[in-house]
Amino acid sequence: MIALSLAEIAGIVGGQSYDIPDPAVRVTGSVVIDSRRVEPGGLFAAFAGERVDGHDYARGAVEAGAVAVLATRPLGVPAIVVDDVQTALGALARAVVERLGTHVVALTGSAGKTSTKDLIAQLLQHKAPTVWTPGSLNNEIGLPLTALTATEETRHLVLEMGARGIGHIRYLTGLTPPRIGLVLNVGTAHIGEFGGREQIARAKGELVESLPPADRGGVAILNADDPLVREMASRTRARVVLFGEDPEAPVRAGNVRLTPDGRPAFRLYTPTGCGDVTLRLYGEHHVSNALAAAAVAHELGMSVDEIATALSGAGTLSRWRMEVTERPDGVTIVNDAYNANPESMRAALRALVAMGGPARERGGRTWAVLGTMAELGDDALAEHDAVGRLAVRLNVSKLVAVGGREASWLRLGAYNEGSWGEESVHVSDAQAAVDLLRSELRPGDVVLVKASRSVGLERVAQALLDDATEGEVAGR
Repeated sequence: MIALSLAEIAGIVGGQSYDIPDPAVRVTGSVVIDSRRVEPGGLFAAFAGERVDGHDYARGAVEAGAVAVLATRPLGVPAIVVDDVQTALGALARAVVERLGTHVVALTGSAGKTSTKDLIAQLLQHKAPTVWTPGSLNNEIGLPLTALTATEETRHLVLEMGARGIGHIRYLTGLTPPRIGLVLNVGTAHIGEFGGREQIARAKGELVESLPPADRGGVAILNADDPLVREMASRTRARVVLFGEDPEAPVRAGNVRLTPDGRPAFRLYTPTGCGDVTLRLYGEHHVSNALAAAAVAHELGMSVDEIATALSGAGTLSRWRMEVTERPDGVTIVNDAYNANPESMRAALRALVAMGGPARERGGRTWAVLGTMAELGDDALAEHDAVGRLAVRLNVSKLVAVGGREASWLRLGAYNEGSWGEESVHVSDAQAAVDLLRSELRPGDVVLVKASRSVGLERVAQALLDDATEGEVAGR
């Protein structure tokens, strides 16, 4: 964070100072909400959670080097006391961003946010110092914490914005007003909470509504291939830039294809030229993500050659998103277990099949180890059934449905589509899946592991990797 005195911070957040000997002392370190991550010169924000109250750790945070604590009551240590810590944290983030004058890029969508954010960050890093959302910390706490890591050297701030209801993105854009806003897609993630895709579109569109008008530099970057996103052009005063495979999109892809191991390659077209891209990521769904990142980079002054080169060199920055690792015995593990919704599940299955093509020629098989997709509401049965059916239609060799009732619907869909024998099975939990895979995997097999975050299927992927001799696993 930029250095600010405790007096300045108190003024920004509207707080009262307690037990602060010298209000001129400056915060020069990070703002954190976990006392174990306090560093000298930092600020500790004490949140009261359902099970843990950060106020109980205030003294330890100060002893570890925190200059002060942001709290809701006096604590006997240097503290700035406010009515609401979350509101204060947001006010501090907005003040810092306004002082820095960085290019704020915000993005949202039902699927692909984190992968696209990582691509944008890697592209913009080629031009100037860039700060971006770590992992998926895209909510009302994670977003201001990310913004507060920016310094005087930061030129680009790339912020992922998530939503679980109407008004959430509007709130986030109020904390860190973006100049460039990107909407990837409108799918069915969290549809049980929203009540329908139209409501999801309404919520995601709050991002483009927040942008400044075109004459003040506002740019809305929209997916031309998603009708609900494309319609958002009517909801913004910003200049609209379309991306996609639609011929009308100024940033688009042509000659899209997959390499033998399942990585996308395409011709990138922009208003200032074109270039060839071969991604290091796996699955054709990343073409849309790459185009979105290219559109942002183009708006911020990168040439098409720079964009194509940077995209071709970009990898995965966040854990458990299509992490591909080949064991010494020739078994490939694809850990995509961070989260799942119907759109991302279908994309991952298609990527598995593409990656498994060469393996099949050598006698290898494709395994889809899938678990529950959460928060689908009344659509849960139909969506799980559809994913199970798709696994059969794509000719996935083995489907392992892991977990309770929703997982059983994956197996039911496969059964109804024609998978009657050993091609699909339902097991009770992650350990049962590990036991099954350990007994049946053979060299050349490719294993996809995917489910909603709450299921914790990353344990399956990790167990399979731990089975390899330490030091011999070769990351791809």
